[in-house]
Amino acid sequence: MARTYTLRRRAEAQAETRRRIVEAAVELHSTLGPANTTVSMIAEKAGVQRNTFYAHFPDERAMVMACSGHVMESDPLPDPEPWAALETPRKRLLTGLSAIYAWYARHADLLSCVLRDAEHHAITQEITAYRFGPSMARYLSVLGAGLKPKQRAMLKLALSYHTWRTLTREAGLKQADAVKAMAETIVT
Repeated sequence: MARTYTLRRRAEAQAETRRRIVEAAVELHSTLGPANTTVSMIAEKAGVQRNTFYAHFPDERAMVMACSGHVMESDPLPDPEPWAALETPRKRLLTGLSAIYAWYARHADLLSCVLRDAEHHAITQEITAYRFGPSMARYLSVLGAGLKPKQRAMLKLALSYHTWRTLTREAGLKQADAVKAMAETIVT
């Protein structure tokens, strides 16, 4: 009985260490970006040695996968399936873009750094495509149902994090106004 208890405590301690490392990395990725975050920085922030880091994450890809998985598990991307039942393209757009833009707002700092790094950092680019590609394709499919090619092109623009950031952060629109502006641009 004592052995099982000891193994369970050890497993819990390892899981806690892994969680601290991942959370430290996510915090650094939100300020510096994945491309500028080093193992030493993560280990220091998590309060572990480099060898402890490597015991949990053998390489950078494993670390970035764990970070992105942690974010997606703690706050998943919006599910577009309920939007498909909405009767008009405008209602679908207003509902869908509201949910997507709210998610962008909650993760703005992290997304800014990750998307910037994805332009030149191969691992970040690969994992960003893996984590966001299927959801973005589904958003385009559900929200773009019945739209003409030019409207679908505008929808792609509306789905972009950079569009959200431009409208809300740079132009100063409130979230609801940004959603309305894009919906009106797509379906007049």
